[in-house]
Amino acid sequence: MAAVMYVVPASAAHLGGCSGENLAKTESSVETMADGDSKWAAEKEVAAAQTALLDNKWGVCAVHLNKALQATAAK
Repeated sequence: MAAVMYVVPASAAHLGGCSGENLAKTESSVETMADGDSKWAAEKEVAAAQTALLDNKWGVCAVHLNKALQATAAK
């Protein structure tokens, strides 16, 4: 049986992993964004991260959180 590993980019490493706390912090940052395409994209990434967290897909969750954080930095 082959093992499946998730590859998390180094840029996602600063998140300290995918956790409810990190998800809440990212969601709070997204909420402060001005309405527009960037906010909508960040909200989609947060939703995808939530789904990945519930499915215990930590690497996938971290990648989505990182994308959401990148969108908040571009606000």
